[in-house]
Amino acid sequence: MPRSTLLCIPPVESKDPRPVPACRGGKVLPVSQATTTAVPAKTGTTAFPVLAAISVCHLLNDMMQSLLPAIYPILKGGFDLSFSQIGLLTLTYQVVASLLQPVIGLFTDRRPQPYSLPFGMGSTLLGLVTLAFAANYAMLLVGAVFLGIGSSIFHPESSRLARLASGGAHGLAQSLFQVGGNIGSSLGPLLAAFFILPRGRESLAWFALAALAGMAILTALGHWYKSNGHATPAKRRAATGPGRLTSRQVGGAIAVLIALIFSKFFYLASITSYYIFYLMHHFGLPTETAQLCLFVFLASAAVGTFIGGPIGDRIGRKSVIWGSILGVVPFTLALPYVGLGATIALSIVIGLVLSSAFSAIVVYAQELMPGRVGMVSGLFFGLAFGMGGVGAAALGGLADLTSIEFVYRVCSFLPLIGLLTAFLPDVEGVRARPA
Repeated sequence: MPRSTLLCIPPVESKDPRPVPACRGGKVLPVSQATTTAVPAKTGTTAFPVLAAISVCHLLNDMMQSLLPAIYPILKGGFDLSFSQIGLLTLTYQVVASLLQPVIGLFTDRRPQPYSLPFGMGSTLLGLVTLAFAANYAMLLVGAVFLGIGSSIFHPESSRLARLASGGAHGLAQSLFQVGGNIGSSLGPLLAAFFILPRGRESLAWFALAALAGMAILTALGHWYKSNGHATPAKRRAATGPGRLTSRQVGGAIAVLIALIFSKFFYLASITSYYIFYLMHHFGLPTETAQLCLFVFLASAAVGTFIGGPIGDRIGRKSVIWGSILGVVPFTLALPYVGLGATIALSIVIGLVLSSAFSAIVVYAQELMPGRVGMVSGLFFGLAFGMGGVGAAALGGLADLTSIEFVYRVCSFLPLIGLLTAFLPDVEGVRARPA
């Protein structure tokens, strides 16, 4: 292999934050001519087969995980659950995932685990089987714990693998990875309506076959991970040069991102956990029709997720965050006061716009803290689950005390927190100091 090729390894496969030689026309440019900002999308070869495989696994993982909220109407009737108990079930699942994800991500930053992903999928398999044959509410909580553990292992390492395969197109890779998860989540209500409802809760056990298929693919991806040298952690070095962010600036930016995650996923919890009940109660829809409406929302969210990453590569992550979270405000404010047709139409717009932010937020945070991809991915995926769980529990209690309609009127103001985006620094133009 020519020497110039060896020097053109994209920095997505390295944790060294210092400027690296850039390549143009097969020739190595001196450091003075090389960029010191975020690496452009075409600095390396994007491994699309790897991205496609990890996206398919994300689809399978999130499809199985989404079956829990999708069968809430079955569980509510079969176990005579209150909204508060449904919220606690979501809280158990999502808090387990949110607490473990950053811990697992930090550990694998230091000691990469190429074959940890199949074990995560195996935990999801155990969770589904437990839910399928649970005899009481306590066993439902145990099943939720297994699902949470599976998610906590899967997301940090799979997000890292997507970044390693990106070839520098970090936003595109993160969106391709995320869209698999969103498509999988959107399939949950359909599968509940047309497969689980007619056959009963025990039919959840059939999805163990999907888990086994995912474990086989993830084992092959673990081999790619290891054989390409990513299983050996790179040594971290301090960033050099002017224009870098201080630790205080990085901490402030992370705090703003956490607030944005709160607004986004607290609102999404009102949809994923209670939209079916809202449509059934407010408009008198049957369960199957309400689940189809939830699928429409989740499908639009999948499209929004795919769009957000590539746009962030082109115009900057901060611009996407601005447009996504704050731009959805007029639609969330209108949703509690319109008819059925307008509710469905607004839900499509809300899913499309609001979901475009997450890929941009994750990549923005990874650029704030170079060399800590696993920890950052685990932190923000964990926050997404945690905020969703806390939101589901809190909103369930609020719905018991007031009404499901009141919940949607309160939640309509949450995206206004997006105004905090004004305090985010422009990371595309500077190099962050390792925190």
